[in-house]
Amino acid sequence: MERKAERRREFEMNLQKAGLEIEIEDKKDSENGKNYFVKIHAPWDVLSTYAEVLNIKVPIKENDLDQRKENPLNWFLLLFKLPHNVMNPEPDYFTAPFSKQRQELYLIHDKNTFFSPATRNRIVYYILSRCPYGIGEEKRKFGIKRLLNNGTYTSAFPLHDCQYWKKSQDEKCENERYTLYKQWARFGKFYKEQPLDLIRKYYGEKVGIYFAWLGFYTEMLFFAAIVGFICFLYGLVTMDDSINSQEICDKNIGGQIFMCPLCDQRCEFWRLNSTCEPSRYSHLFDNVATVFFAIFMGIWVTLFLEFWKRRQARLKYEWDLVDFEEEQQQLQLRPEYEAKCTQKKKNPVTQEIEMVLKRSPANLLGKLFLCWMSIVFWISLIIASMIAVIVYRLAVYAAFASVMENNHSLEPISGLLTPQLATSVTASCLNFIMIMILNFLYERVAVWITDMEIPRTHLEYENRLTMKMFLFQFVNYYSSCFYVAFFKGKFVGYPSNYTYMFNSWRNEECDPAGCLIELTTQLTIVMAGKQIWGNVQEAFVPYIWNWWRSRKARNSPENLYSRWEQDFDLQSFGQMGLFYEYLEMVIQFGFITLFVASFPLAPLLALLNNILEIRVDSWKLTTQFRRGFAAKAHSIGVWQEILNAMAVLSVVTNAFIVAFTSDMIPRLVYYYAYSDNEVYPMSGYINSSLSMFQVSDFNNRSMPLENEMNVTLCRYRDYRYPPDHEKKYLHTMQFWHILAAKMAFIIIMEHVVFVVKFFVAWLIPDIPSDVKARIKREKYLTQKILHEYELCKLRQKLGEKNQCAEVAKEVIATEGKVQLSAIM
Repeated sequence: MERKAERRREFEMNLQKAGLEIEIEDKKDSENGKNYFVKIHAPWDVLSTYAEVLNIKVPIKENDLDQRKENPLNWFLLLFKLPHNVMNPEPDYFTAPFSKQRQELYLIHDKNTFFSPATRNRIVYYILSRCPYGIGEEKRKFGIKRLLNNGTYTSAFPLHDCQYWKKSQDEKCENERYTLYKQWARFGKFYKEQPLDLIRKYYGEKVGIYFAWLGFYTEMLFFAAIVGFICFLYGLVTMDDSINSQEICDKNIGGQIFMCPLCDQRCEFWRLNSTCEPSRYSHLFDNVATVFFAIFMGIWVTLFLEFWKRRQARLKYEWDLVDFEEEQQQLQLRPEYEAKCTQKKKNPVTQEIEMVLKRSPANLLGKLFLCWMSIVFWISLIIASMIAVIVYRLAVYAAFASVMENNHSLEPISGLLTPQLATSVTASCLNFIMIMILNFLYERVAVWITDMEIPRTHLEYENRLTMKMFLFQFVNYYSSCFYVAFFKGKFVGYPSNYTYMFNSWRNEECDPAGCLIELTTQLTIVMAGKQIWGNVQEAFVPYIWNWWRSRKARNSPENLYSRWEQDFDLQSFGQMGLFYEYLEMVIQFGFITLFVASFPLAPLLALLNNILEIRVDSWKLTTQFRRGFAAKAHSIGVWQEILNAMAVLSVVTNAFIVAFTSDMIPRLVYYYAYSDNEVYPMSGYINSSLSMFQVSDFNNRSMPLENEMNVTLCRYRDYRYPPDHEKKYLHTMQFWHILAAKMAFIIIMEHVVFVVKFFVAWLIPDIPSDVKARIKREKYLTQKILHEYELCKLRQKLGEKNQCAEVAKEVIATEGKVQLSAIM
C-alpha cells in the first residue's frame, strides 16, 4: 500500500507539472467512506497546448457554401425528424488545425466551451496515458492504464455532464446527456432519426461513426426485408399449388410409396405421405422466388456497401476527419508499446530519434507460432464440437426414427414432428449452447494473445484482435449452417452400401422434400437465439449490476451521493466496448447474406432486431455506462474489408445453396427434359426423384429386424438404376444431367451477379461530387485566410499598423466567391 501511495503522489505531481489542476475528495466525504476521488481539471493553457500537439481542427470561419437541396419528401419525413437544435447543435464551420500562436484567428467566443466535451475528454486522456509515475527502479513506467492494472487506482473515467433523467441545476451546463436520453435513448423514439452530431460532440467520433453505420445498415435492411417478405408471401400463397407436396400427401401416390428405413435394423419401412406437412412447409422457402431473392441480395449488399462509402465520406468531411489517418492515428502509440521500447532508431520520415521495441527474430517467431497455434487449436476445437453435434444428430436421428415411426401415441403431431425435424431442432439448440460457451472462453484467449504481441498503435491492436475474433466466430457460428447446406444428405450412399461416419453412424439423409427446410431451421434458431441472448446480455446484465452496486446509496441525498460517485457505480464501457458491438452486427450481416437463399425472412428478423439494438445500445450507453474516453475514427476500420469479403462469399454460398441444397434445379431439369405430361408438367416428379431398392439385397448390418408390411421394394432419395437393370444401383443419366445443370447454374448466377456488382460499384463514386467540391473549397479558403494572416503579421513587423485578425477573417471578397471551376 505504501508503494501504491508513492506511485499516486508521483503521478499526481507529474500531472500538475503538465498543467492539469487536481482536486481530491477525501474518503470521509464519500458515500461509503472508503473511496478517495481525484478530480482533474484542464485549464485553457493545457487544452490549447495539446490541441496544437494533437492537430485538432477548430472553427475558423462560418461555412458560406450553399447547403444541400431540400428533399421534396421532407413534408412526409417530418414524423421521423428531431428538433433542429438536437440534430445540429453547432453551426457549420470551415476549420483549420489549432495553433496557439494564432488564437485571434479562430472563432473563440467562450474559452470554456470552445473545445467540445469530447475534445477536452480526449486531450486529458492523452495526458493521463503518457504521464510517468515511476519511483526508484520504476522510473520508465507511465500511463493510467498500468496504474489501473496494478491496483494503484480503482478506475478512471470522464464524468457525465448531468443526470440522465433531469437537467442540471447549473445554468452553464449544456445537459447533453439529458437531451440524448430524452431524444435518442428511449424506446418510444425508435422511429426517429439519430442525433449523430450531438452523439459525436458528447461521446466522440468513434462512437458517432458506429451509430451512423448501424443506422444506415438498418435503413438498408428495410428494403431487403420488404423484398424478402414478398418472396415469403409468394411461397405462402402458392403452397397449396405445389404438385410435389400434393403428390407426397396424396394417399394414392405418397401413401403407396414405401420408403427404405431411416436407420439400421431398429427402424422400419415407412410411407412417404408421413412427411406430408414438412414437404408443404418446405415450399415456403424452396420455390422460384428463392432464385430471385438470392440474386437480389447479391446486388443489395453491393448497393449497401457503396452507399455506405458515400455516407462515410460525407461524415468525414462534416466531422473534420479528412486528413485524420495520416496525422493522428498512425502517430499515437499505445502506452503499453512505448513502455517496452528500449532501442533508439531514426524515423525516416521525421528524421527524429525515436524509441522502438526491440524484437529478436527468435522471440518474434515464438510469439507468432504461439499466436497462430492458439488460433488453430481453438478452430480445431470448434470443428471437434461440430463433429460431436453431427455424431449426436446421427445417433439421435436413429433413436427418433425408431421411436416415432410406428408410435401411435404420437399420431396427432406426427405430421409436423418428423424424425428429421426433431433431430434438427434439438441439434440446433445444442449447437447454439456450445457456440455461446466457446465464445465466452475464446474472447479472453484472443485478448491475451493480442496483448502478448504488443501492437504499436491502438488501430493496429484493434485490427489484430478483430481478425482473430472474427475468424473464430465465423467458424463458430457458421460451421453448422455450412454442414446442413453443403454436406448433409450429399454423401449418404444407398441401401446395402451406406456411408458411415467413423464406421459407426450412418450419415443423415435429407427429407424427400429436400434439406432446405432443415437449413432454415438451423439458421433461425442460431440467428434468433444469438439476437435474443445478445439483447438480454446488453440490457439486463448492466442494469442488474448497477442496481446491486448502488442499492445502498440510491436513497441518499444528492449532496451525499455525488455525481462522481454515481458515475463510479455505473459499468465501464471500456476501450473495446464498440468492438463487440461491431462484431455482433457483422456476424448478423453474415447470416442475412451467406444463407439468405434458405430463409427470405432473415432480413426482416435482422431489421426488427436492429431497430431494438439502436435503442438498447443508446440506452445502456447513456444510462448504464460511465462516459467513455473519446476517440477519433474516420471509418469503421477493418470491418469494411470484412464486409466486402463476406459480400463476395455470399454470392458463392447462395449459388451453391440454390443448386445443391434446394430442389429447384432437379425440378427444372425434370420439367424441361423428363416430363411427359403436357397438362401438368411437374406431375410424376416425386416418383422420378426416388430410386428403387430390393429388400432382399440388404446386408445384415442394414436389414430391418421387422417387416410387418411385407415390403419387397422400398424407395430412397437418389437417381440410380432399379434392381432389375443391368447397371443395377449405378447413377442414371438423369443424375448427370442434374449435376451438369447445377454447375451451369452456379457459373451463370455467379457471373451475372458479379458483373452487376462490379458495374454498380463502378457506377457509384465513393465520394459524392458535392463533398469533393466542399473539401477543395475549404482547403482553398483556409489557406487563403492563413496566408493573409501571415502577410499581415509580416507587415506589422515592418511597421504598418493593421489589425491582422480582422483582415484574415474578412478575406471573403471576390476571391472567396470565385467560381469553383476556376478554383479547381
